[in-house]
Amino acid sequence: MSGSVPAILWTPSDEFKRKSNLSHYNHWLEKEYGLQFPDYASLWKWSVEHPADFWESISSFFKVIHHEPYREVMSAHGMPYTKWFEGSKLNYAEHIFRNRVSSHPAIVFCSEKQPLVTISWSELEDSVAAVQNFLLQSGLKAGDRVAAYLPNIPQATIAWLATISIGAIWSSCSPDFGAKSVVERFSQIEPRILIVVDGYAYNGKPFRRSEIVSEIKTQLPTVEKLIVIPYLNEDNAIKKIGNAVGWDEVLETEHGSIQFNPVPFSHPLWILYSSGTTGIPKAITHSHGGVLLEHFKYLSLHNDVKPGENFFWFSTTGWMMWNYVQASLLVGATIVLYDGSPAYPDLNILWKLAAEIPMHHFGTSAPFIMACAKAGISPMSKFDLSLLRSIGSTGSPLPPEGFDYVYNSVKKDIWLCSMSGGTDVCSAFVGGNPWLPVYEGEIQCRALGCDMEAWNESGQAVVNEVGEMVVKTPMPSMPIYFWNDPHYEKYLSSYFETYPHVWRHGDWLKITPRGSLVILGRSDATLNRQGVRIGTSEIYRAVDQVEEVKDSLIVNIELPGGGDYMPLFVVIREGWELTDPLRQKINSILKLTYSPRHVPDEIIQVTDIPYTISGKKMESPVKKILVGKPVEKSLNIGSLKNPESLEFFKSFSESLKEKLKI
Repeated sequence: MSGSVPAILWTPSDEFKRKSNLSHYNHWLEKEYGLQFPDYASLWKWSVEHPADFWESISSFFKVIHHEPYREVMSAHGMPYTKWFEGSKLNYAEHIFRNRVSSHPAIVFCSEKQPLVTISWSELEDSVAAVQNFLLQSGLKAGDRVAAYLPNIPQATIAWLATISIGAIWSSCSPDFGAKSVVERFSQIEPRILIVVDGYAYNGKPFRRSEIVSEIKTQLPTVEKLIVIPYLNEDNAIKKIGNAVGWDEVLETEHGSIQFNPVPFSHPLWILYSSGTTGIPKAITHSHGGVLLEHFKYLSLHNDVKPGENFFWFSTTGWMMWNYVQASLLVGATIVLYDGSPAYPDLNILWKLAAEIPMHHFGTSAPFIMACAKAGISPMSKFDLSLLRSIGSTGSPLPPEGFDYVYNSVKKDIWLCSMSGGTDVCSAFVGGNPWLPVYEGEIQCRALGCDMEAWNESGQAVVNEVGEMVVKTPMPSMPIYFWNDPHYEKYLSSYFETYPHVWRHGDWLKITPRGSLVILGRSDATLNRQGVRIGTSEIYRAVDQVEEVKDSLIVNIELPGGGDYMPLFVVIREGWELTDPLRQKINSILKLTYSPRHVPDEIIQVTDIPYTISGKKMESPVKKILVGKPVEKSLNIGSLKNPESLEFFKSFSESLKEKLKI
């Protein structure tokens, strides 16, 4: 990549900075702690060099309710054994309902089937109280698990709040997951309550789920109560599933006000799951207190979400961004939920909603932004986005062309917050900053309290060079443990196998001299080409410029004689063919943009690229298949969104054996 400084696409005005939550926090630090920080770099440095003071300040600034006093902020144990705020008791949900007001709704919702509806705070409170009392009458207690097989609908938010207010533990999957994938996840945690839908709509089509729900229920023997939301409104859906309670019946439960059960700071809040590409998905468990502090910090100080604003992030209940959206309720925002395809009836649908609702914060994925760019849609010419303040992007690295598209076609004066974190912390390690400019193709900053560096092969911190992304200091939202991993074996092997007590995240990272960052894809999918490490995102960035290519995947296979073989697999858009001139065009762009090392040995057309259910390209498993490893040992089929896409790679691996002498 070029060493020149990229273009500045947006700079916050003095008023924008002055009104930001980050400025309010900075002034508060001066008043309460006597600390003065003239810029973000000095504030960040203090936050990672004095983590106990920093996280205690977050607790104080956001007026966290500790029902019992804590003995110390953080223990001296190294990661992953650090203990936080021991002695404290609190409840995540209690902090949400501090924000109930009549001036704006709690939830705005629409779907492919249903026009916009709003749910007031009083309606939300009443529904949560009813569901909570039903769960209590069913014998649910703190520490029990509630599993949900639900779309991104208000009922999911209601059930989640009712669950965690008791101190029970929430876990959810999207109904586009098949039965095997759901059972692989939920059977680990042995839920007592299962909440499901009879089906959902996507891309204008109904998808019935009654039979799958029955199969899931049969394979989860610990489930004592099955609650069915008749979302497709099919006749007798509840009777079809059998032995179930209808959602309306649950809402009719007699109740008083919501009761909030204070639980220890490290008490489990929810269980999320790794993508499970090579085995059973890991059950990643987060705490009430740790996630509470992290969400206050990131939503307020880095996303700058304010009371009364409408906050949206396109997600499903199977992705941690669903949990992150709910967190905007902590800072008094209205959550905007959408259930359906982001491309139905076309790619304008979400931008249309952003104008109509209106949204103040619009969150999406890098692939969605790039799809809009390739489709040539221009939201700024069709919709009034005057109240939209920020656009968030995550899921995979957003290339410079994605940045350019946002500023050229969505809104010129917009704060583009590219961020990266993950299920591991249910937040972002790096992301937005209301004090700093947005550079083309770069993430603005390391988040407060995140002691992140890029390390070279010798374990030394490097600047302006690509290195392993590591975090040196504990953060409270790191998992308290993996479920059913009492000796931390899975936990340690996931993050600490390379550097003891230092979190290795598995991404390539470059930190610029300006403090901004570029993430270059997964380090476990590295293209080590002639001794030079190349991030896969660099290849995709270049290939995305080719109009004829819809999608792509690249791997690099090390050969026994010391050489390597780097094939590029492409999905060609309808109406085009992979001809020799098109191959030359792709190679020319790669060579011109980067170097001859980036030119693949072969460009091969496929009908589909394998993705995980959460939308990640399966580079490492494909590489294993191509070198002859059996599919069942290369990946967990249940983790795939499109398992049929593997058929080509299985066949192709046979031809490679003779060709490459593998």
